[in-house]
Amino acid sequence: MCARVSLIDECFAANRRWAETTVARDPTYFKRLAALQDPDLLWIGCSDSRLPPNEIIGRAPGELFVHRNVANVVEHTDVNCLSVLQFAVDVLKVKHVIVCGHYGCGGVRAAMTPRPLGLIDNWLRHIRDVALWNREELTAIHDPEARANRLAELNVEAQVANVCHTTIIQDAWRRGERVTVHGWIYSLADGLLRDLGMKIESPEQIPPEYRVTF
Repeated sequence: MCARVSLIDECFAANRRWAETTVARDPTYFKRLAALQDPDLLWIGCSDSRLPPNEIIGRAPGELFVHRNVANVVEHTDVNCLSVLQFAVDVLKVKHVIVCGHYGCGGVRAAMTPRPLGLIDNWLRHIRDVALWNREELTAIHDPEARANRLAELNVEAQVANVCHTTIIQDAWRRGERVTVHGWIYSLADGLLRDLGMKIESPEQIPPEYRVTF
């Protein structure tokens, strides 16, 4: 009787096939990749398994630095996210920080319901805050899916602001570095990105209460 191949075994087998195919197509691929990481883009996105950031925007490995969490939240006490942001800006010298949400986001939908989910409720509190700040607009949207999609957009806008309010970004601007923060949203229905019209590239574009004076 043949031993059943586990899902983990399949992953390793697929990895070997991919590595062999990659080397056959480009013998120096891994040597080049190991020698250099030089991205111009930092992607802060959702952990959703249906969103492969590199593929969505056609970037090869080494061209996109990535941080992902549930519902693409940027929180001022999240050392993990801030460490990624600082490494990207101060060490890798990325030129663009992209906060990308998506329609049909499970984290956003969960934040819209009162049902307790456990530890993650503490994380979803950040999205519930966004919903509270925009309660009048959201309440006027009667279709639940459209309301969730609008909250996903509003959440991206809030997280773009949070990125810009960090001392990391503002210190980079003070040094004269050209770092631009963008807000995008992705549609699972058609695979297309939509620019939410946010392009923040200087402290003059954020409220004075959040500007850091050096």
